[in-house]
Amino acid sequence: MARRTIIRFDTLGGVLIRFASLASLLGLLNWQPAAAADQSPFDIVLLGGTIHSGDGGEPLVANVGIRDGRIAGISSDPLRGELEIDCAGLVVAPGFIDLHNHSDQPILERDTRTNANYLLQGCTTIVTGNCGGGHVDVGKYFAELDANGAGTHVAHLLPQGSLRSEVMGSSRREASDAELAKMSDLADKAMRDGAFGMSTGLIYVPGTFTPTEELIEIAKVVAKHGGIYASHIRNEGAGLLESIDEAVRIGRDAGLPVHISHLKASGKANWGSLRLAIQRIEAARQSGLRVTADQYPYAASSTSLEATLFPTWSRDGGTAGLKQRLNDPEATARIREELVRALADSSRIQIATCGHNRGWIGKSLDEIAAEEGQDAADIALTIQRNGGAAVINFGMNDDDMRLAMPLAWVATASDGGAKVPSASRPHPRSFGTFPRKIGFYAVAEGLLSLEDAIRSCSALPAEILGLSDRGRIAQGLVADIVVFDPETFRDHANYEDPYLPPSGIRHLFVAGKPAVFAGQVTGVLAGKAIRKPATP
Repeated sequence: MARRTIIRFDTLGGVLIRFASLASLLGLLNWQPAAAADQSPFDIVLLGGTIHSGDGGEPLVANVGIRDGRIAGISSDPLRGELEIDCAGLVVAPGFIDLHNHSDQPILERDTRTNANYLLQGCTTIVTGNCGGGHVDVGKYFAELDANGAGTHVAHLLPQGSLRSEVMGSSRREASDAELAKMSDLADKAMRDGAFGMSTGLIYVPGTFTPTEELIEIAKVVAKHGGIYASHIRNEGAGLLESIDEAVRIGRDAGLPVHISHLKASGKANWGSLRLAIQRIEAARQSGLRVTADQYPYAASSTSLEATLFPTWSRDGGTAGLKQRLNDPEATARIREELVRALADSSRIQIATCGHNRGWIGKSLDEIAAEEGQDAADIALTIQRNGGAAVINFGMNDDDMRLAMPLAWVATASDGGAKVPSASRPHPRSFGTFPRKIGFYAVAEGLLSLEDAIRSCSALPAEILGLSDRGRIAQGLVADIVVFDPETFRDHANYEDPYLPPSGIRHLFVAGKPAVFAGQVTGVLAGKAIRKPATP
C-alpha cells in the first residue's frame, strides 16, 4: 500500500484539516509552480543579449534565465539571478554541435578531456565514432565518459570499420553468414546502448573492402532503432557521383536517413563536380529520402598519407599488410607506379605528423623531394615504411566550398579533434572551424546570414541527430549556450600556426555550468555522454 503524506493545520479557522498529500494542499491554495518559480532567482541570468534561437529566425533582445542546467526563462522583463551577466551587444546562441569529430580517445585522456579547443569555438557537444573508426562497445565508452567527465557533451556513432575489424579483421573478403550475424548483434547492442547511428569510412581499411550489400544489412539494424547512416563516402574525386548514389541506395534499401560527411570534390580534375553531387542529393531529398551533409570551411582536407595516396589493393590487411608489400620489390614497384600517377594529379600535400623525420613536418612532399634530391613518390614510400604520416591535402576548390556552404541541409562540422600544442602541425580546423564559418564567412564575407550560419552549427545538427532537448534557445531545453561578440568572433589558426585560439567567445555554458567565463576556459567538466532515446 502506498504511503500517504498527512499535513495537519490546526489554525485554519479553528478547524482541523487533513491533506492526503502536499499536492492536494497546494492545489487547494491555487499554487502555481511555474509562477512561483519565476519569482525566485535563477542560477544565472544573461542580461540583454541578442538571442539567436538557432532555428534561423529573426533575433530578439531579451534576458535568459538558467536554473538546474536548463533554460528556465526567456523574457524582455527583468529577471533576477544569483549570477547576472551583462550581454548587451553580444550574441546569445545555442551551443554548437560538431557532427563530425575525431576525439574518440582524446576525450577520455587527462590532458585533452576538457576539449578546450572546441569550447573556445563555442561547441558544447561533439559527435564521435566518425569515418568508421572508434569505440564499438558504446556502453563501455559512455560509462568511462560519465565517470571522468568531459568539457563537452559527447554523442556517438557506431563505427562500421572498427565493427568489421573486431569481427573479421582487415582482410579484403566478404563476410560469412556467421560474421554478418555477429556484426548485426553488435550493432543492435550499440544502438541499445545509445548510439545515434552508424558511420562508415569507405576509403579506409576495412570499410573500403565492404560490399554495399553488407552495409545495407547492418544499416537495417540501425534503422530499427531510428538511427542514421553517416558516411565518408567511397570516393570524393572521380567517383564522387557514384559514391553519392551508393549512400542514397543504402539509405533507401535500409530505410534510414543518410548523412554525407565532409561534403567535397577532391582533386583538380574534379573541381566543379560538386554542383552535380548537390543536384544528386537534392533529387534524393525531393523523392522523400532524408539526406543531409556536413562541411568544414576550408579548401584542404587531412588524413593519413596511406589513405591519401596508396592504392586500395596495397592496403589489404591494413597497415601491416601494406608494410609487407613494401618489403616485396615487385609489389613496391607496382605501388610506386600508382603513386607517381596519383601525385601527378595532386595539389600540395603537406606533412602534418612524421615520426621518421620531424624536420619534414610542415613541408610538402615536393619540397622534401627537392631538398633530398629524390622523387616525391620515393619520399612517400620512405615515410610509409617508417611509420607513416598524417598529411594535409590542398585538393579542393574554394568555389565548390562556397557553393555548398549556404545550403539549408549542410551543417558545419570540423573533422578535427581535441588537441593541445605539440611538435606536429595539424589542420587548423580543430581550432578554427566554427568562428571561421560564422565570423569570417557569415559576418565578414556575407556568404550567408548570421542566422543561417548559427543554425548550421546548432539546430540543424540537432535535427539531423534527432536531439530534441538542445540545439535551440527555448524554455525547458538543456542550457548549452554560447555568448560571443560577432565583431570579434574570428579564427586565427592557420596552416603555419594551427594551434592559435579563436577570439570573440565571452561565455560558454555546458548544461548550465560555465565552461568558458570572460573568455577563459574554467576547467569545469560538465559534459556527459548523450544517449539516443530508445525507439519503441
